[in-house]
Amino acid sequence: MKGFTRTETRFSLCGLNCALCSMHLGGYCPGCGGGAGNQSCAIARCSLEHGSIQFCWECPEYPCPRYEGFDDGDSFVPHRNRQQDIAQAQELGLDAYLALSEEKRGILEELLAHYNDGRRKTLFNTAVYLLPLEDLRSVMAALSSQPELDGQAVKERALAAVGLLQAAADRRGISLKLNKKPKECS
Repeated sequence: MKGFTRTETRFSLCGLNCALCSMHLGGYCPGCGGGAGNQSCAIARCSLEHGSIQFCWECPEYPCPRYEGFDDGDSFVPHRNRQQDIAQAQELGLDAYLALSEEKRGILEELLAHYNDGRRKTLFNTAVYLLPLEDLRSVMAALSSQPELDGQAVKERALAAVGLLQAAADRRGISLKLNKKPKECS
């Protein structure tokens, strides 16, 4: 969107974690306000109308009607943690929150580099996005403690990683599937 730029592109205006988005990681998107993109984003347009605020939570009108139904469906990243992530960023401070996101990003990159059989990118991305960092650290430690995986084909390594991530998600009652936005009835 013309005129819409932000200095921090790893955490979006609306609270989505761009640092963990597969489109951002793949170089297909510069992140919220990082360049071309967001052509039709009503929230970006609203930011411009409100003095180019960097995060919606800085606006006295937040949360506003633009957020009604916003979290009902996912995009490339889950929307379920958006409000929780905003609260955590406010509580810890943006720099500390982004440091935690960078650790998660490192875990995601490790999963994609060593455990992706070509069919797990979305699942790994969703798991890293939704699971708490301590669970992800435990999964990675469990994978590291299985030296026999080094000699296995990537399919077996992928199954081991998926099993551990799914078990962690199940313990927390978290679904690792992206939610499709409900269709509106006409």
